[in-house]
Amino acid sequence: MSHEYRPPRRRSRLTRRGRLALFLGMLTATGVVVLFPGLRGGHGPEEPRRLTIPEGWRAAQVYAAVDRELKLPPGSAKSAVSSVAPGLPAEAKGNPEGYLFPATYPVTSKTTPAALLAHMVRTANEKLATKAVADGGKAHGMTPYQTATMASVIEAEAETRADMGKVARVVHNRLAKSMPLQMDSTLNYALNRTTLHTTLSDTRIDHPFNTYERQGLPPTPIDSPGLEAMAAAVAPTPGDWLYFVTVKPGDTRFSTTYAEHRKHVAEFNKHRAAPAGPRAG
Repeated sequence: MSHEYRPPRRRSRLTRRGRLALFLGMLTATGVVVLFPGLRGGHGPEEPRRLTIPEGWRAAQVYAAVDRELKLPPGSAKSAVSSVAPGLPAEAKGNPEGYLFPATYPVTSKTTPAALLAHMVRTANEKLATKAVADGGKAHGMTPYQTATMASVIEAEAETRADMGKVARVVHNRLAKSMPLQMDSTLNYALNRTTLHTTLSDTRIDHPFNTYERQGLPPTPIDSPGLEAMAAAVAPTPGDWLYFVTVKPGDTRFSTTYAEHRKHVAEFNKHRAAPAGPRAG
């Protein structure tokens, strides 16, 4: 967010929720869904492989992973996106960003990109429809799509799962005060990058995802949020925070005033400038 200079993030978290153990069907030429994994001649059922989609991945990363796992030419999964449009809310306008739910999915030689992506979308809809998430979203006047969008920002910005509720509170507080979110993660999405350093010129680009210049949530989700981020979006931690900065890994400071925030940023800059100590053996 604004003036938020953060050290390198942790690696993408692999989902720790229950692994999805549902076999994905194959779409036949007639459009009939076969609910069984492929068989290898007379050698019995094919042992499914596992494809793990981490929280925070963008749709482009999911497409690439699906193509690799299914051993298909690059672009195959993306070309199947139109087939999952009926499962998306009208607000998505056919764009599945934010609805390719992060989890571990079994795949076989008969799995198709369309079937796999459709399963991810169904799972995202199921998570957004859980009572806690759905009721919490309604209490905040948010549609499921807005919940997914806010959750995607929280997923990208929170250093740890423990910070998600506070990051969510910053988002809610800024929206309530008609303050721009000023989140670097949305700029990175606009510029198709993952850098941790935002320049002044970056914040001035004319783009729908530039939340430094435009108020409100970005027009679409910016990644695939997990259930924890969805829960944080609809049940943020109570507080008056408007700013946050990760001073060092595992140490994110939340502030109610810009003056306090600047002190934390100064601490980060001091920590960043300090020479690195010896690595643990």
